[in-house]
Amino acid sequence: MYEHPNLHIGTSGWSYRWQEVLYPPELKSADFLAHYATRFNATEINSSFYHFTMAKTIEKWIVQTPPHFKFAPKLHQEITHKRKFQDIEEPLQKFMSRYLLMGDRLGPVLVQIAGSFRFDKLVAESFFRTLRDLYPKQTFALEARHVSWFTEDSLDMLREYSITTVLASAGKRFPGTEATTTNTAYLRLHGDEKLYASAYSDDKLERYAFMVKDWLEDGKEVWVFFNNTIVGNAVLDADKLRNLIGAL
Repeated sequence: MYEHPNLHIGTSGWSYRWQEVLYPPELKSADFLAHYATRFNATEINSSFYHFTMAKTIEKWIVQTPPHFKFAPKLHQEITHKRKFQDIEEPLQKFMSRYLLMGDRLGPVLVQIAGSFRFDKLVAESFFRTLRDLYPKQTFALEARHVSWFTEDSLDMLREYSITTVLASAGKRFPGTEATTTNTAYLRLHGDEKLYASAYSDDKLERYAFMVKDWLEDGKEVWVFFNNTIVGNAVLDADKLRNLIGAL
């Protein structure tokens, strides 16, 4: 199994009925994460978008996984979708106080925003400044879904505040960028033809393998998460991509 100290590959969560592709049929769901961590070195956390994770849950996840295993939690919807980056200090600190318990097991915090959320210079700058004032060293990765976030104005601001761009793949569903704005590259693969479901072709995976290889050679920290989780293609595609990178 190919490994590189700066490469983190996994899927968007682990609580799926993947008995055919990953989990033995008799495995209890409480043991899914420990089993998942024998195959991958990182995961995104989706549940953190919907509710504030309890400290005891985080402690349990840490115990169930090896010391090198990392987590990338999705920022709570209260901040991203309801308040849309404004007046967010209280929920932000509530969210981060839990995840900072992870110490060096904490990877990037994913900031996914709605397709209707347009770039507003004042709102964005105020939010980014708050992130940097409170958490100067934490990696934050922004997955925007409106074209206004991919202008030079917006990308320059992301660079200024060291906010990582998420390079998202979802067929033609979302606009995107292939520009990285920090020394971290974050790739989210949602499914090529059918969102959250369909597998990637070998050609597409090979293209991503070359991109990842280039980033690693540039000294970047690379995070790749497959979100085509519905029928388990995420597991198979993550394995394939890792093997392709190792073969380059």
